[in-house]
Amino acid sequence: MTPSRASRLDDQVPFLARLEHQERVALLELGRPMKYSPRSVLVHQDEPSTHVMVILAGWTKVIHSAANGYEALLALRGPGDIVGEASAVSGRSRSATVAALGKVEAVTIERGRFLDHLADFPATALQLLSLIGDRTQASDRRRVEQGALGVRERLSLLILELSRTHGVQDAEGVRLTTGLSQHELAGAVGASREAVARLLKELRERDIVRTSRRGLVIVRPDLLRRIGSGE
Repeated sequence: MTPSRASRLDDQVPFLARLEHQERVALLELGRPMKYSPRSVLVHQDEPSTHVMVILAGWTKVIHSAANGYEALLALRGPGDIVGEASAVSGRSRSATVAALGKVEAVTIERGRFLDHLADFPATALQLLSLIGDRTQASDRRRVEQGALGVRERLSLLILELSRTHGVQDAEGVRLTTGLSQHELAGAVGASREAVARLLKELRERDIVRTSRRGLVIVRPDLLRRIGSGE
């Protein structure tokens, strides 16, 4: 068993990391390599499911667009992650759009071949089921947070989480590398862009974060944690 299987598996553990070496090789051999430029769309919301994608390099954002035009940022998916798996298994249309944040390399696997592979490799199918369950639980937690916490707390917790998954230490503090806009941050915490802009201004004035063209830098993560806990 790989170390990832011995530890707690949650939605932050990529799909490939859950598989044994021979399972990863067999899966990737099914598809063809693809390259995507920044901001290009890998899959479109509401389109029929024809394939799944395994990301090898780069990061993507998963967004759902409501009828009124509001866009919710559901997740970020990066190296080792699989996208399009839920609709491939269910046969339903895509529930979200997946777009590249930067340059992305991926392997595209045709839906029929992917489903046949799951039947032939039950260990891979079990890990996919575990991943889908973990992502569902993470989504449930976020819905609870949106009901129990205010926008200030949710934004602070989101920035802290991004610092752990997409943060690089520099002279000023921890710089986020996601390049997410205020609009996208708002979509991630269920708020308006104006509300997020006001809160970021407040955090800047308190020198908790700093913003520039190079991105957002967390200067005082200790204060962010206190805000996230409601203090």
